[in-house]
Amino acid sequence: MPTISAAISVTVFIVVILTIVTEKTHMTVAAMLGALLLVFTNVMSLSEAINYIAQSYPTLALFLGVMVLVRTLEPTNIFAYLAGQMVKLARGSGKLLLLGIVGITTPICAVLPNATTVMLLAPLIPPLAQDLGIDFVPLLILMVVVSNSAGLLTLVGDPATFIVGDAINISFGDYLLKVSFGGVLAILTILILLPTLFRKTWKTNFGGYETLVLPTVEHPKALTIGAIITLFVLIFFAIGESLPTPITPAAVALMGAALSLLLAYHSKIDTIQHILGDIDWSTLIFFMSVFILIGGMEKTGVISQLSQVLAVTLGGNLAFGAVLLVFVVGLLSSVIPNIPLVVAMVPLLKQYLFEVNLIGSEALNPEFSGQFPAEVLPIFYAMMFGATLGGNGTLVGASANIVAAGISELHGRKISFQVFLRYGLPIMIAQLVVTAIFISVAYT
Repeated sequence: MPTISAAISVTVFIVVILTIVTEKTHMTVAAMLGALLLVFTNVMSLSEAINYIAQSYPTLALFLGVMVLVRTLEPTNIFAYLAGQMVKLARGSGKLLLLGIVGITTPICAVLPNATTVMLLAPLIPPLAQDLGIDFVPLLILMVVVSNSAGLLTLVGDPATFIVGDAINISFGDYLLKVSFGGVLAILTILILLPTLFRKTWKTNFGGYETLVLPTVEHPKALTIGAIITLFVLIFFAIGESLPTPITPAAVALMGAALSLLLAYHSKIDTIQHILGDIDWSTLIFFMSVFILIGGMEKTGVISQLSQVLAVTLGGNLAFGAVLLVFVVGLLSSVIPNIPLVVAMVPLLKQYLFEVNLIGSEALNPEFSGQFPAEVLPIFYAMMFGATLGGNGTLVGASANIVAAGISELHGRKISFQVFLRYGLPIMIAQLVVTAIFISVAYT
């Protein structure tokens, strides 16, 4: 029976991934059906499935909180205002416009989920570009590769980094010290490639920007209070876990959400029903379903068997394993959504480290809150880099890519797989090489 259950869990996981990659149905529908199949085939009980979701509550709580906070600020028009200022500051220079997109997207995506940021900023690009008479497709592609890369700058910038970081109990501050520079290198790599990959836009000079009617800020008083709430969230992201009574990023995000809802209610800028109705519940349900799918493979022993293969292949050579993992995970992440990939890889790597006697059995428990040995951390950092940057490689590599493609199509231009590949693949390869070198130098 365990063998049959293992076969079912692996088959369901592979079918779900293939369904998502080939876009046969919505990714949330595919993942949810797959998770429920494990329950209906008795691979696990419903209570066990819910328990696997419960073990990953920090990820769900963090992104729910951030989504609510961002959605509450939307009526202030701050994101449209920032996009307008970017065009104004470019002063007709394609070069400055490209640098402006990097400049505005990077800090926002360092603290907000990249897909959420693209949903807010990307719809503003096509109308502005069309008014200026320039092609908006390269601008959208640049925005998404920057958003994916900037997710490495902080622990909360990308679901993949937070899932891995939470699994190894790294604090927000430690992440800034040990990992963030890799994100800086990823952004610098894009800047170096801008004149070559985006040559036409880089050399373009456009007119008409002087006559554009640029968006203005609405509800300035509410925006000021919202900015204070956001600052509160960022400060406690950084210091919360070092307080005498630690406060996790998930708890901070939920408090920020509650305060922003209070602001919305008393300022009347929007209704609570509208704000909560616009939350990306689809993504949260997708997270939950993926946790169940990976739980099925963990329960049936598939993860343990794969870890033994990894132990035989790599032995205890963590330096080689970390570099190899950057490229393997990066290439996989270019065609497989990075969330299920990292959720599957975390227990696999933990089991592998246990097999080669580098961590104790207590570290395999999802509730383990201790510190991992310093020598094993680079292999987890490598997974963060590979999973996040691999999403730049193809159109299906990250949810932000799909969001931008949909927005482009709404404005009359389809971003084909080949067009995205022309920009994304060179950026991904260059970033993976740079981060592999960084890992080799910084962590050995």
